[in-house]
Amino acid sequence: MSAAQSQTALKSKLGALQCHFTWDLDSSRARLLRLMDKLEDIGTEEGNSWLGHIYNLQGFIQYKLGCTEDARSFFNKAAEAFSQTRGADEGPWLVVNYGNLAWLHHHLGEEAESQAYLSKVDALMSKHPPPSQDELHPEVYAEKAWTLMKFSAEKKQLAADYFDRAIRMQPDMVQWRTSQVIGIVNAAKHSEAGLDDDILEKMRIAREQDPENLYLCVHDLEQRAKRGERIDKDEARELATKVLRNPVSSYSGMKAVLRLYRQHVSVDEAIDLAEEALKNHPDVRYLKRCVALCYKWKIVFSRDGPPNQRKIDRAISLYKEVIALYPHSSLVKRVDLANIYAKSNHSKGEAGQIYQDLLLRSDLEAADKQMLYNSYAKYLNFDRGDRDGSVRYHMKAAVIPQQSFFRDNSIAALKRIRDRGRNRRCSEIRLFLENLPEPQ
Repeated sequence: MSAAQSQTALKSKLGALQCHFTWDLDSSRARLLRLMDKLEDIGTEEGNSWLGHIYNLQGFIQYKLGCTEDARSFFNKAAEAFSQTRGADEGPWLVVNYGNLAWLHHHLGEEAESQAYLSKVDALMSKHPPPSQDELHPEVYAEKAWTLMKFSAEKKQLAADYFDRAIRMQPDMVQWRTSQVIGIVNAAKHSEAGLDDDILEKMRIAREQDPENLYLCVHDLEQRAKRGERIDKDEARELATKVLRNPVSSYSGMKAVLRLYRQHVSVDEAIDLAEEALKNHPDVRYLKRCVALCYKWKIVFSRDGPPNQRKIDRAISLYKEVIALYPHSSLVKRVDLANIYAKSNHSKGEAGQIYQDLLLRSDLEAADKQMLYNSYAKYLNFDRGDRDGSVRYHMKAAVIPQQSFFRDNSIAALKRIRDRGRNRRCSEIRLFLENLPEPQ
């Protein structure tokens, strides 16, 4: 075989692999950096059944960011993590990992090493074949599902379908069902309506199979509340106490239990709970982010009269820290800081300056612009009394044809203004809404 033929055959084999390099995971640098922040907050505590998958995805992101040695390191960590969590040095769970390494060595020009990993994939596939030629191995379906769920909200339904296939083939893998349910619930967290019956049944089965999963317990309480059930505050407090004993991680359920407190106990108790967790783990950036979020709820959304300046100062200090700790995913946090400054007795001008700086940025994606325009519209309306400016920015959010909570929220605001009929721009708003482009 000539060198050209050999190269063509190698590329064909690489293209047929099931791994991150073949799963259509293209994204902008900004989104990749934000995802790295999220993955780092999951933590690497012993016993995390998704640790191998986390390292695999971190390795792929590092490759996309141009850090090939870091990518190699993460892929090697993934193999070690799978050995620890599965109690075996080799198995079908390594198919994706070996595929990633085959691609990485190919891109580095290390063709012999790439070929060696292709051979390892072939050996694994021969020893652990999928149920049929038209299907993937359940381990591959599960990792693909988990990756898509983390990588792209737009692909959450496809991810759920892949989880369904994996679970059908291997129903004893409890963590697959649990992660599927948590992923679906998180994707619907902005919805006021409860989940449909099919998802609720999945949640019921997951709770039965994984009763000690506190994250799942919190989501179950949330859904019961959305269905109109009265939530016992003591039940929420007992659950929060258990969450505090868990290893610190975004998978611990801390943020979810704080949302539960906000809605069904009190924001003040949510602040106390988050501050207690941070006192126990003062260097954990994720907990600082959770505490900051609680203060935002108290200051920006409170209806109990003017917020306490001491709490505002604490929130400002926390948000400055959090922004520094999350340099690649700080847009939302900067908006939160602006909205907190707007409530301050002595720093209101800082709010407008932050917004102006953000509005001048040229690197924002469509979804980021929607969030920013929607938030700025509310700031102009409620904090500056600028009704015309608020309408203009709600329109700027709504005209971007991408489905999102913020677009829907701006459209709803414009409809309320139109229906009240008191704004001089009602006719303009009515015409604008009639001609809105369909979301993608």
